[in-house]
Amino acid sequence: MPDWLNILIRSLVSIVFVFILTKLIGKRQLSQMTFFEYTVGIALGDLAAMIADDLSGPMYKGILAMSVYAGFPILLGWLALKNKSVRNFVEGKATILIKDGKVMEDNLKKERMSSDELLEHLRLKNAFRVADVEFALMEPNGKVSVLMKSQNQPITPKHLGVTVAPETEPQTVIMDGKILDESLATRGFNRGWLNTELNKAGVLLENVFIGQVDTNGQLFLDLFDDLIQVPQPQTLKLTYLTLQKCQADLEIFALSVQDAAAKKRYEQEAARLKQVLDDVTPLLTR
Repeated sequence: MPDWLNILIRSLVSIVFVFILTKLIGKRQLSQMTFFEYTVGIALGDLAAMIADDLSGPMYKGILAMSVYAGFPILLGWLALKNKSVRNFVEGKATILIKDGKVMEDNLKKERMSSDELLEHLRLKNAFRVADVEFALMEPNGKVSVLMKSQNQPITPKHLGVTVAPETEPQTVIMDGKILDESLATRGFNRGWLNTELNKAGVLLENVFIGQVDTNGQLFLDLFDDLIQVPQPQTLKLTYLTLQKCQADLEIFALSVQDAAAKKRYEQEAARLKQVLDDVTPLLTR
């Protein structure tokens, strides 16, 4: 067999085998890999190159070595899932950097982290003052998690006691001027509805870069020409304002009418409409 053909076959076999082994080891981003996994990855690459280039040795020896290198982290990963002590030994434990607003200097030295590096990690979490941080720790993958003090945390609807409707993933129904029928059908619409909405916005289909439909059936458009301003959907806001106006009109009628029966009826209907408003407010005021 010619050398070039032998190298070609060895290269294809080693590449396919590396692909299979990396799939078995698991999918992780580079920043999430442990140092041991990173080292194993380098070793697998070197062994794969040796299999392709070393024509004097049999291929099975290199494949066996690669199997051992890949099998060890797979075995450790399985043991780590079964045992917390093994997991702590293999993956490491999180290290507390700030506790109760106080920097743990000894732990910084343990992680070989300078004060400048700590401040950099905090800034990446939008914490520019150490005094604003309640708790921070370094995760086993090297990332720093930060918990701000309660007075420095952003306000959420839960803090205000406001109930909001759940959000679902928006569906992209137009991409590069082309209609995505499957995504459109997922939202329960068709091309006729989409064309009507485009006509309302005064936009041609071929001018749309991305079009998305949200949970409430509102169409949001981004055009190729950034100088053209597309009005944002106002259906929900207009519906909410219309209901508020109707409820206010019923209260006015109840105050202005002289007939007692009619006054009572207007008051009842105003109260019922107010209850409806309370129920739909989370849906109409996203």
